[in-house]
Amino acid sequence: MTDKIASEQIEDIINQYSGWKYDLLSRLRVIIDLPGSGIVEEVKWKMPSNPKGLPVWSHHGIVCILQTFKNDIKLVFFQGPHLSDPSKLFNARLKGSTRAIEFHEGDNVDEAGIKALVAEAVKYNINRSINHSAGTRP
Repeated sequence: MTDKIASEQIEDIINQYSGWKYDLLSRLRVIIDLPGSGIVEEVKWKMPSNPKGLPVWSHHGIVCILQTFKNDIKLVFFQGPHLSDPSKLFNARLKGSTRAIEFHEGDNVDEAGIKALVAEAVKYNINRSINHSAGTRP
């Protein structure tokens, strides 16, 4: 049997939820996938405790991932500490090497703010990749 492509695996991950989690995961997926950005969907970190893995969006490195917990969903940006976050969306993991937006049932979704963060993360990854290739630091 052939493995499913990443987009189908992400659909399976989203489809295991219902209600607000299904709705939010589906909506965030659409927001993250900026047209023309070159973002690629992937699934990583499959393990016995999470056999389906985590949805990941990459472009010259990981841009963001979605993590679903019992009471919340986190949109985690791996380059979060390097992003400006003008809409002040980051509300979780504020002291670590990543930054996250934690959502609970009924929370507003700042679509424009998330799109801006995704675009900035893509730009950061591209610049980091170019600088790494040239032997300089961003």
